[in-house]
Parts: sequence; C-alpha cells; structure tokens
Amino acid sequence: MVDRRYIITSLGALMGAAAGEAVARPKKKIGKHAVAGKTKHGRVVERTTRGRHHEVPHSEVEAVVHEPAAPPEPSETSPAAAAALKAAFDGILTDVYKAEPSTLTSLGLDKGQWASQKARLDDRSLTGRAATLVRLNAAVSALKAIDRNQLAGMDRINYDTVLWDFSAQQAVFQTPFGDYGNFSGGFPVPYVISQLSGAYQFVPDFLDSQHTIATKDDADAYMARLNAFPKALDDETQWARADMARGVVAPDFLLQAAIKQLTDLRDTDPAKSTLINSVATRAAAANIPGTWQADATAIVTGPLKDALSRQIAALTAALPTARHAAGVRSLPDGEAYYALCARVGTSTDMTPRDIHALGLDTVARLTDEADRRLRAQGLSQGTVGQRLRALYTDPRFLYPNTDDGKAKLLADLNAKVEAVEAKMPQYFGVLPKTKVVIRRVPVATEAGAPGGYYNAGSLDGSRPGAYYINLRDTADQPGWLLPTLTYHESVPGHHLQGSVANEAESLPMLRKLSYFNAYIEGWALYAEQLAGEMSMYDNDPWGYIGYLHDAIFRGVRLVVDTGLHAQGWSREQAIAYMVSVCGDTEDATRSEIERYCAWPGQALGYMIGKLTWLKIRDQAKAKQGAAFDIKAFHDAGLLCGAVPLSVLENVYKDKGMI
Repeated sequence: MVDRRYIITSLGALMGAAAGEAVARPKKKIGKHAVAGKTKHGRVVERTTRGRHHEVPHSEVEAVVHEPAAPPEPSETSPAAAAALKAAFDGILTDVYKAEPSTLTSLGLDKGQWASQKARLDDRSLTGRAATLVRLNAAVSALKAIDRNQLAGMDRINYDTVLWDFSAQQAVFQTPFGDYGNFSGGFPVPYVISQLSGAYQFVPDFLDSQHTIATKDDADAYMARLNAFPKALDDETQWARADMARGVVAPDFLLQAAIKQLTDLRDTDPAKSTLINSVATRAAAANIPGTWQADATAIVTGPLKDALSRQIAALTAALPTARHAAGVRSLPDGEAYYALCARVGTSTDMTPRDIHALGLDTVARLTDEADRRLRAQGLSQGTVGQRLRALYTDPRFLYPNTDDGKAKLLADLNAKVEAVEAKMPQYFGVLPKTKVVIRRVPVATEAGAPGGYYNAGSLDGSRPGAYYINLRDTADQPGWLLPTLTYHESVPGHHLQGSVANEAESLPMLRKLSYFNAYIEGWALYAEQLAGEMSMYDNDPWGYIGYLHDAIFRGVRLVVDTGLHAQGWSREQAIAYMVSVCGDTEDATRSEIERYCAWPGQALGYMIGKLTWLKIRDQAKAKQGAAFDIKAFHDAGLLCGAVPLSVLENVYKDKGMI
C-alpha cells in the first residue's frame, strides 16, 4: 500500500470482464460461501500469458459498466478556457501550499518562495478543519465556473480529475467528524487519533525521513516544527473530544492500540529518541554547529511529553464508554459515511453488498487454484489455510528474528528489486529517474503499522522513494511471501507508477498531488501479475504460491471490509475468518483487521483497480491485435498520472487505443 500524504478522491463506476476476473454482480447466489472475511496485504490472481492465473468464466458474472456522459469534445481547448483552467489550478495549488506545509516538504518544494513553510506544521485545530472546508468549497466553485465543453484532450482529463478530487475531499469534510489528509495516511478516517492516524503517528517519521537538513536554516526549521509538535497534539486532543461528544468514539481495541503507541513514544529513552537524534546526527554530519541534542531533548522531555500525556489521558477517559463494535455503521450516519468511504476507496458505485458477494466468490475460486498449486508441491493434507499456515513456520522460509536476520532479509529484497529492474526496459518505454530504497518501518510505530508500504520520493529527486517493510517479527515476513510484496511496493509497482507521474513534465503540479486509491493500488496489484509475466516466478514455485496467498488475501479484503462496516461483523469474527482462509498468524491478522477498522473502505480499491487495468488492456489488445505494444500501453496509463478509473478509460479512448 501507499502511505499517502495527499488526499484521495473517487469516481464513478466501471468494470466488466477482465483478463482474470470481473467486477460484477454474480448471477447466482453464493450463500454457501457467506462467511466473514479479513485481509492483510492481499493480492489478486489473474490469467497471465503463460496461463498461470485463474480465469473467471464470463458466464458466471454480469458486467456492471457505467459510462460517464460524453459531451461533444472540441479538437482543441479554447484560449479562454485554457487560461481559466490554468488560473484555477494555480490558485488552488497556492492555497494547498499555504495550508499544508507538510505537503511542500514531502514534495521537496519547501524552498525559495516557500522556504518559510519548512518551519511549520499543518494546522490540526478545529478552526483549521473548518478552514479546510472553506478552501475546498472555493476550489470546487472555481472549477465549476469553467466550461468543460471548451476543454479538449489532456486539459479535459486534468479538469475531470481535479474536480473529482476536490469534490471528494469536500464531501468528506462536510461530514462533521473525522479527518482526511496527510496526518491520516491520506485516507478518510472517522477517528482523528487512532493507531494509524494523528500527529503522533505522522510527525516523528515525517521529520526524520522527509525534512531535509543541509543548512542551519534547515536545522532551525526542524526545531521549530519539533516545538510546534506539542500544540498539534493538543489541538488534536480537542478535536477528538469534540468528535467523541458527537458519539464518534473509536472502538475500545483501537483506543487501546493508540494509547500503547502514544505511551511508547512518550516513554522512549531520550538517548534512543528519533526525534532528538535525527536533528543532532544530521546537523553534525552537515557540520552545522549548535546545541541541537540538548535543545531537542528539552522539548521532547518537557512540553512534548506533557502533550502526549494529555492525549493519553483523553483517550483513556473514553475507554469505559467505548464500544467494542468494529464498524462505522454504529456511528452517527455511519451507513452513509461508509458508502462515501467505499466510493473514495474504489472509484465505483458498487454497493457494499455487491462488493461483499464478489469477495466471497473470488476467495472460493482462488482457494481452488491455491489447492492445486500446493498439491503440486506435495502439500495435500488439511485445508488450504492450514497448509499456508504451515509454510509460515517452515524453517526453509524463515529469517532469524535478530538484527543480522533482518539485515539479510533487507539485502535479499534489494536483490529482487535489482533483478526486476533489469527486465523493465522490455515492458516500459518510460522508466523512473528516482531511485527506490528499502527501509524497515520505524520501531516506534511498527506495532500498529501495515506489513509494508511505500513513501514517494521528492519531485526533484533529492530524496528517493522508500519501500518500508515491517520487521517487528520476521515470522510475519516469511520468504515465500516477500517477492510479491516487493514487486507491489517497489517496481514495477508503487515506486514505478508514482515516480513516472512525479517526473512527467506535462502534468500540472496540482495533478501530481492527486491520489486515487483504486488507480494506484490497482496498478500495484496489476504489477504483481506483470512480474509473473516478466518471468519473475518461473523458478520460484513457492514465491508463486505466495502470490496466490496474497491474491486470496485481496479477495478476503473485499469480504472483511464490507463485513465489518456494513454487515455488523465483529473484529473477532473477521480475524477468525482471515486466519482460517489465508493461514496468517493471528497477531498479523489482528493488525490488519484493526487497520480496516481505522481506514474504512481503503482496502477495497486494490482488486477493483487491478481489474480495471486488465479490462482496459484486454480492450487494447482486442482493438490493436498484432500491433499491440505493451510499452505504449503502460506509458499511456502512467504518464497521465493518477486518475479516477473512468477517467483512465478516457485516456486510452482519447489516444485511440481502445
């Protein structure tokens, strides 16, 4: 997954029969599979040119296709419309930069005219939340004042994309609770503070990995942000209390997880504190004189510790009345809120009921495929979940849970990245200039973090993209699962897609801030299949079984997310289902289930997005026949940047490829 600092948006539905599966309403009931589901780092299986992946019979599904209305398009954008579009984009972008200093730093743009923003954090107060809605209202109004019928080509694509983006943000902030932005991981969240959201989660790693220190001004800006951290925490505490007064209280288990992580951060030995050592070490390396260690220690052990204690106290006070129900449907207007989250997460209008049914059917089919592959390797006893679980403890696939073992694991992942990078020129005409590095999730936050995620590099290439892997326990990362995870998070997955978009000179800067979950995670899932087509599993049958495991996992995600938030499943029911189907450890499964509770709808976009990429590729092959060029297909879909799924189809239509 991508740990996004930018806002997501959603769009209208599409889908139909794809190369491997179809997003559709099954024609027959699947009640015999009606069990609850959970998911972790799931991945989907489709048919490759080698015939390896399971194909869904087209007779079993009925395609659901919703084409947006297509007004007449001019051959070129009128000068007046082009000027209006540029002015609107420039004004919206300026407002984003003013309101989100963290975005500027993440992009590497906190310099020159924006240098003063490097010393600030985003406003985390209720007043700041209200100002965000005012800003979004103005942005949507400015865009709607433009006559879309006067736009052509990429101008129209850009307009449609940005309008959907800011309209989605507007809809989320019109909800009187929750957050959506950099401090929430880039996803709509009902709880401003959870094990995955809040300043305590965002700021430490942000300062360490994204705030650069090359000059004294940079170090001073770091200290200014560190000094602002306590206020951000206090503002969020007030925000959380206001939401709780509305009845928006996180489930008890999410509160407990957040309290533990907050306590761990507060009680970290100053000698081991990343917040302190990051500025001291980097300032020393840059030969910047100053009392950085002492000054940072004074903040961390003084006002920051006090603010963390106040936030811990607020969450602890909420525990006695917190519900255990896992889903958001028990919140005020929870059903409508989840519907919004599902639209944001999938870019479709599929109902939770339809998504749930699709997930159950997908899990059943992929489990059959996994059964055949496991039998071919001599594993025939027990359920598929039980056999997969046995692989977790098979010594052949385990790294020692030691510093040396974790270093070896990281080295092996780097080798896999190098191997796939060597093959990429055969499949892509445009390759990223920005490098990717592999890092472990910070120890301070690994307890509640996903198994792996990706942070984009800076636009100027000075900071590489980073694929983070969670090494809290190497037993959760056996070797047979690592190839697919690596292709998903790095190349040809998130790093390739994000870097190509960031480096595309023709994209307006505002477009580079857009984040569309189903496009981005769908591409990463497509990349897992593409790795197989690039022969990365040819001599790795266990890695391919890992691919199937993750495919089941992504199918389970459709089941469990909708089960938790739309059907009243408990956390325990979801955990039990996922453990039985996927064979994952209970600890890893619990972390994933709790992720879906904190990020409703986010996990739905993976499979649905992938199916769209495959559907469009099938259409392109059908139209172009022998002239089909896989490089041209990939370049067209990547150079347009992240877009809603129906807009992605229009990109290929505009180019005459489908």
